[in-house]
Amino acid sequence: MTSTSLFAKASVPAIVSALALAFAGSAHADYSQGFDAGIPGAWTIQNNSDPVGSTTWFQGNPTPTTFAAQAGAANSYAAANYNSTAGAGTISNWLILPTMSFHNGDQISFYTRTITDSIYPDRLELRFSAAGGTNVGSSASDVGSFTTLLVSVNPDLDLSTYPEEWTKYSVTLSGLAGTTNGALAFRYFVDNGGPAGDNSDYMGIDTLNITAAVPEPTSYALMALGLGALALRRKQKQA
Repeated sequence: MTSTSLFAKASVPAIVSALALAFAGSAHADYSQGFDAGIPGAWTIQNNSDPVGSTTWFQGNPTPTTFAAQAGAANSYAAANYNSTAGAGTISNWLILPTMSFHNGDQISFYTRTITDSIYPDRLELRFSAAGGTNVGSSASDVGSFTTLLVSVNPDLDLSTYPEEWTKYSVTLSGLAGTTNGALAFRYFVDNGGPAGDNSDYMGIDTLNITAAVPEPTSYALMALGLGALALRRKQKQA
Protein backbone atom coordinates (compact mmCIF):
# COMPACT_ATOMS: atom_id res chain seq x y z
CA MET A 1 0.00 0.00 0.00
CA THR A 2 1.43 3.36 -1.03
CA SER A 3 1.03 6.29 1.34
CA THR A 4 0.05 9.63 -0.15
CA SER A 5 1.09 13.03 1.22
CA LEU A 6 -1.73 15.32 2.29
CA PHE A 7 -0.13 18.12 0.25
CA ALA A 8 0.03 15.87 -2.83
CA LYS A 9 -3.77 15.76 -2.83
CA ALA A 10 -4.17 19.52 -2.57
CA SER A 11 -3.73 22.15 -5.25
CA VAL A 12 -1.30 25.05 -4.71
CA PRO A 13 -4.19 27.58 -4.37
CA ALA A 14 -5.72 25.36 -1.70
CA ILE A 15 -2.41 25.21 0.14
CA VAL A 16 -2.08 29.01 -0.07
CA SER A 17 -5.56 29.41 1.40
CA ALA A 18 -4.85 26.94 4.19
CA LEU A 19 -1.58 28.62 5.11
CA ALA A 20 -3.16 32.07 4.99
CA LEU A 21 -5.85 30.96 7.40
CA ALA A 22 -3.30 29.32 9.68
CA PHE A 23 -1.00 32.32 9.85
CA ALA A 24 -3.85 34.83 10.04
CA GLY A 25 -4.74 33.25 13.36
CA SER A 26 -1.15 33.34 14.60
CA ALA A 27 -1.15 37.02 15.64
CA HIS A 28 -1.14 36.69 19.39
CA ALA A 29 0.54 38.16 22.42
CA ASP A 30 3.68 36.02 22.67
CA TYR A 31 4.34 37.57 26.04
CA SER A 32 2.08 39.42 28.42
CA GLN A 33 2.83 40.83 31.87
CA GLY A 34 0.38 42.55 34.18
CA PHE A 35 2.44 42.36 37.41
CA ASP A 36 -0.41 40.77 39.37
CA ALA A 37 2.16 38.57 41.11
CA GLY A 38 4.76 41.31 41.37
CA ILE A 39 7.87 41.78 39.26
CA PRO A 40 8.69 38.36 37.73
CA GLY A 41 11.65 36.55 39.22
CA ALA A 42 13.01 35.90 35.72
CA TRP A 43 13.42 39.66 35.18
CA THR A 44 16.67 41.34 36.21
CA ILE A 45 16.90 44.58 38.21
CA GLN A 46 20.16 46.55 38.06
CA ASN A 47 20.50 49.98 39.57
CA ASN A 48 23.39 51.86 37.97
CA SER A 49 22.41 55.20 39.50
CA ASP A 50 25.16 57.51 40.72
CA PRO A 51 25.11 57.37 43.65
CA VAL A 52 22.95 54.28 44.23
CA GLY A 53 19.91 55.06 46.36
CA SER A 54 17.77 53.08 48.77
CA THR A 55 15.26 51.64 46.25
CA THR A 56 15.27 49.91 42.87
CA TRP A 57 12.17 48.76 40.97
CA PHE A 58 9.38 47.56 43.23
CA GLN A 59 5.76 46.44 43.32
CA GLY A 60 3.33 49.33 42.88
CA ASN A 61 2.34 51.13 46.09
CA PRO A 62 -1.06 52.77 45.63
CA THR A 63 -1.65 55.54 48.18
CA PRO A 64 -3.66 58.78 48.18
CA THR A 65 -0.59 60.53 46.73
CA THR A 66 0.38 57.90 44.12
CA PHE A 67 -2.01 55.82 41.98
CA ALA A 68 -3.54 52.40 41.36
CA ALA A 69 -2.70 49.98 38.55
CA GLN A 70 -3.93 50.37 34.99
CA ALA A 71 -5.59 46.93 35.24
CA GLY A 72 -5.95 44.21 37.85
CA ALA A 73 -5.34 44.67 41.56
CA ALA A 74 -4.50 48.19 42.73
CA ASN A 75 -0.83 47.32 43.31
CA SER A 76 -0.35 45.18 40.16
CA TYR A 77 2.23 47.35 38.42
CA ALA A 78 5.99 47.94 38.57
CA ALA A 79 7.24 51.25 39.95
CA ALA A 80 10.40 53.25 40.55
CA ASN A 81 10.97 56.58 42.28
CA TYR A 82 13.39 59.33 43.27
CA ASN A 83 15.03 57.12 45.91
CA SER A 84 16.73 55.22 43.09
CA THR A 85 19.62 57.61 43.78
CA ALA A 86 20.77 59.36 46.94
CA GLY A 87 21.00 63.12 47.46
CA ALA A 88 21.11 64.73 44.03
CA GLY A 89 22.38 62.31 41.41
CA THR A 90 21.75 60.59 38.09
CA ILE A 91 19.13 57.85 38.13
CA SER A 92 19.79 54.91 35.80
CA ASN A 93 17.63 52.10 37.16
CA TRP A 94 17.13 49.09 34.85
CA LEU A 95 14.36 46.48 34.65
CA ILE A 96 15.44 43.82 32.15
CA LEU A 97 13.27 41.13 30.56
CA PRO A 98 14.59 37.63 29.83
CA THR A 99 16.16 36.92 26.45
CA MET A 100 13.57 35.81 23.90
CA SER A 101 13.12 35.45 20.14
CA PHE A 102 12.20 38.58 18.14
CA HIS A 103 11.31 39.27 14.51
CA ASN A 104 10.79 42.35 12.37
CA GLY A 105 7.20 43.46 12.77
CA ASP A 106 6.82 42.30 16.37
CA GLN A 107 4.82 44.88 18.32
CA ILE A 108 5.57 45.93 21.89
CA SER A 109 3.16 47.95 24.00
CA PHE A 110 2.96 49.05 27.62
CA TYR A 111 1.25 51.62 29.82
CA THR A 112 2.97 54.18 32.02
CA ARG A 113 2.18 57.22 34.14
CA THR A 114 3.46 59.43 36.95
CA ILE A 115 1.57 60.98 39.86
CA THR A 116 -1.04 63.70 39.39
CA ASP A 117 0.23 67.29 39.52
CA SER A 118 3.85 66.21 39.81
CA ILE A 119 6.35 69.08 39.97
CA TYR A 120 9.38 66.80 39.48
CA PRO A 121 9.83 65.49 35.92
CA ASP A 122 10.34 61.79 35.23
CA ARG A 123 11.78 59.99 32.20
CA LEU A 124 11.47 56.37 31.07
CA GLU A 125 13.21 54.52 28.24
CA LEU A 126 12.42 51.20 26.57
CA ARG A 127 15.62 49.78 25.06
CA PHE A 128 16.49 46.71 22.99
CA SER A 129 19.59 44.53 22.87
CA ALA A 130 20.10 42.36 19.79
CA ALA A 131 22.61 40.37 21.83
CA GLY A 132 20.18 39.47 24.60
CA GLY A 133 21.38 38.98 28.14
CA THR A 134 21.59 41.61 30.86
CA ASN A 135 24.62 43.73 29.94
CA VAL A 136 23.67 47.32 30.80
CA GLY A 137 27.16 48.41 31.77
CA SER A 138 28.05 49.58 35.25
CA SER A 139 27.83 53.39 35.29
CA ALA A 140 24.86 55.75 35.11
CA SER A 141 25.74 56.71 31.53
CA ASP A 142 26.24 53.15 30.25
CA VAL A 143 23.68 51.24 28.19
CA GLY A 144 25.80 48.13 27.59
CA SER A 145 24.39 46.10 24.68
CA PHE A 146 21.01 47.87 24.94
CA THR A 147 21.98 50.41 22.31
CA THR A 148 18.63 50.60 20.49
CA LEU A 149 16.26 53.15 22.00
CA LEU A 150 12.70 52.11 21.13
CA VAL A 151 10.67 54.54 23.26
CA SER A 152 11.57 57.58 25.35
CA VAL A 153 8.84 59.01 27.55
CA ASN A 154 9.54 62.69 28.28
CA PRO A 155 13.07 62.67 26.81
CA ASP A 156 13.68 66.36 27.63
CA LEU A 157 12.51 66.07 31.24
CA ASP A 158 9.85 68.71 30.69
CA LEU A 159 7.56 69.54 33.55
CA SER A 160 4.05 68.09 33.13
CA THR A 161 4.98 66.17 29.95
CA TYR A 162 5.11 62.70 31.49
CA PRO A 163 1.50 61.44 31.39
CA GLU A 164 -0.45 61.71 34.64
CA GLU A 165 -3.03 59.15 33.51
CA TRP A 166 -2.22 55.64 32.32
CA THR A 167 -1.11 56.07 28.71
CA LYS A 168 -0.29 53.37 26.17
CA TYR A 169 2.96 53.45 24.18
CA SER A 170 3.58 51.11 21.23
CA VAL A 171 6.52 50.36 18.95
CA THR A 172 7.13 47.94 16.08
CA LEU A 173 10.52 46.23 15.75
CA SER A 174 12.39 46.72 12.48
CA GLY A 175 15.92 46.51 11.11
CA LEU A 176 16.65 43.02 12.45
CA ALA A 177 18.73 40.78 10.19
CA GLY A 178 16.37 37.90 10.90
CA THR A 179 15.11 35.97 13.89
CA THR A 180 17.01 37.50 16.81
CA ASN A 181 17.47 36.28 20.36
CA GLY A 182 17.36 39.67 22.02
CA ALA A 183 16.13 41.36 25.16
CA LEU A 184 14.06 44.37 26.18
CA ALA A 185 14.75 46.62 29.15
CA PHE A 186 13.01 49.52 30.85
CA ARG A 187 15.36 52.22 32.12
CA TYR A 188 14.24 54.82 34.64
CA PHE A 189 16.71 57.52 33.60
CA VAL A 190 16.67 60.97 35.21
CA ASP A 191 19.45 63.56 35.44
CA ASN A 192 19.63 65.65 38.62
CA GLY A 193 17.23 63.28 40.34
CA GLY A 194 16.93 62.03 43.88
CA PRO A 195 15.59 63.44 47.16
CA ALA A 196 17.71 66.58 46.82
CA GLY A 197 17.50 66.88 43.01
CA ASP A 198 15.24 69.02 40.87
CA ASN A 199 13.90 66.04 38.90
CA SER A 200 12.37 62.56 39.49
CA ASP A 201 9.22 61.60 41.35
CA TYR A 202 7.31 58.29 41.12
CA MET A 203 6.34 56.42 37.94
CA GLY A 204 4.92 53.03 37.04
CA ILE A 205 4.57 50.62 34.13
CA ASP A 206 1.75 48.15 33.53
CA THR A 207 0.20 45.77 30.97
CA LEU A 208 3.21 44.92 28.82
CA ASN A 209 2.43 42.95 25.65
CA ILE A 210 4.73 41.59 22.95
CA THR A 211 2.74 40.54 19.90
CA ALA A 212 4.24 38.35 17.18
CA ALA A 213 4.49 39.60 13.62
CA VAL A 214 2.26 37.98 10.98
CA PRO A 215 4.06 36.89 7.77
CA GLU A 216 3.24 38.94 4.66
CA PRO A 217 0.87 37.38 2.08
CA THR A 218 3.83 36.94 -0.28
CA SER A 219 5.41 34.72 2.36
CA TYR A 220 2.35 32.47 2.29
CA ALA A 221 2.63 32.11 -1.47
CA LEU A 222 6.34 31.30 -1.38
CA MET A 223 5.81 28.75 1.38
CA ALA A 224 2.91 27.20 -0.50
CA LEU A 225 4.88 26.98 -3.76
CA GLY A 226 7.69 25.25 -1.92
CA LEU A 227 5.33 22.79 -0.30
CA GLY A 228 3.53 22.24 -3.61
CA ALA A 229 6.81 21.44 -5.36
CA LEU A 230 7.76 19.05 -2.58
CA ALA A 231 4.39 17.30 -2.84
CA LEU A 232 4.78 16.98 -6.62
CA ARG A 233 8.20 15.37 -6.29
CA ARG A 234 6.82 12.89 -3.74
CA LYS A 235 3.94 12.06 -6.04
CA GLN A 236 6.29 11.47 -8.99
CA LYS A 237 8.40 9.13 -6.89
CA GLN A 238 5.33 7.18 -5.81
CA ALA A 239 4.03 6.78 -9.40
